[in-house]
Amino acid sequence: MPLSAQLPVLTQPALRDPAWRGRVFWALASLALLWPTLVLTEFKPWILLEPDALKPAWNFLSAFFPPRSDPEFLLLLARETWRTVAMATAGMSLALLLALPLSLLSVRVLSLSALTGSMALLPAILRQLVRWTLMVLRSVPELVWALVFVRVVGLGPTSGVLAIALTYGGMLGKVYADILESSDAHASSSLMRNGAGRLQTFFYALLPQNAAELTSYTVYRWECAIRSSAVLGFVGAGGLGQLMDSSMKMFNGAEVASILLVFMALVWLADRISAALRKILA
Repeated sequence: MPLSAQLPVLTQPALRDPAWRGRVFWALASLALLWPTLVLTEFKPWILLEPDALKPAWNFLSAFFPPRSDPEFLLLLARETWRTVAMATAGMSLALLLALPLSLLSVRVLSLSALTGSMALLPAILRQLVRWTLMVLRSVPELVWALVFVRVVGLGPTSGVLAIALTYGGMLGKVYADILESSDAHASSSLMRNGAGRLQTFFYALLPQNAAELTSYTVYRWECAIRSSAVLGFVGAGGLGQLMDSSMKMFNGAEVASILLVFMALVWLADRISAALRKILA
């Protein structure tokens, strides 16, 4: 028998994706579903290329360079930056005080009655009420909360701090609960079966497992709170947002450019802090 007959026949690889029909179908279906939403939202990006839009946009963007850097403005920028960071940090601190107890109350793995099977009626009702409370808090945007508190406490950073605290308290509580629920429940259930309390179980079982993820998400939300505090400045909460609002109204692109550079620096700083904390907790 010739040697070529003994060798296995090597098949040619398929030149066409065997699942191409399904991929093409779902791509076309996605486009068909997306098109009505684009029509409904009047999405017309080509308007940006019209001469009437290009000229004022170019004039405004050309004013960004060079950014304003005189000592008087830099001192004002530093003061408003500190106010913005302080507003975000104070709001996040209050949000943590709100989120931590609510998240622990809504976590099933910390329920004693759930150790034997289904959760008892009263703890189940309490858990659902806490989850609804977190849903209400995070459903209302911080801008709406700020408008409410501006009416109550007046203009200034206090309204921004309270707005961030409520909205971010709901967000943090929801995500904290999800992170704790998705962790390995063996250690926590073993501790609770042997007489440990809920707080002891949290600190000795759940927190060590999820410390890095909880810290990373908290720092990320602090970064988001800095951006939110800037937006809240447009409704009278002070900080960089109020400074940018006045610069935009005066069409002062050099001041806007300096403020945007500060935003980038703050985001970079938050990213570095998050990376350092994750490295420590890893």
